[in-house]
Amino acid sequence: AQHMADAVFLAISVLTIGSAIAALEVRSMIYGSIALMVTLAGVAGFFLLLDAPFVAMFQISVYVGSIAVLILFTVMLVRRELLFNKIEDPRRRYAGIGLMIVIMLGIGTIIIGSGIKSMEVDAPAIDFREIGKDFLTYYSPALVVMGLILASAVIGALTLARREDITNEQRTD
Repeated sequence: AQHMADAVFLAISVLTIGSAIAALEVRSMIYGSIALMVTLAGVAGFFLLLDAPFVAMFQISVYVGSIAVLILFTVMLVRRELLFNKIEDPRRRYAGIGLMIVIMLGIGTIIIGSGIKSMEVDAPAIDFREIGKDFLTYYSPALVVMGLILASAVIGALTLARREDITNEQRTD
């Protein structure tokens, strides 16, 4: 059984790393998006090997099912010249650096304050029904916000995909 788990781990590792490299190196953005989906599915396979099926299904439903499909739709809808049109503006660079520092400080504060050093290793298994109940009660505002963000990203992609000649014309009805 151990040799089988090792073989499955190696197969998932090769698939995940290979598709991650393909996502970065392939010329076509559509194939790169599909390779990203395979990479995220490979990460779900690692969670299954770690005996965490709930996290694996969450990975598949949220990342492969939502975010990667959203990226794929965005790539398919947005015209290529809009994606690669480089706008030189030094204010954007400083705003990006500032935003990165704020986000990294926020993530660092969360990790340091999380009590990760005092976690129990031999804790009892958590009931999946309890996790589902927490998602529908305590974490429901975060899920709603995440849904609104994904919806606004789709609306933004559709707005960018509209043809310019249609947007420049005025209706004369």
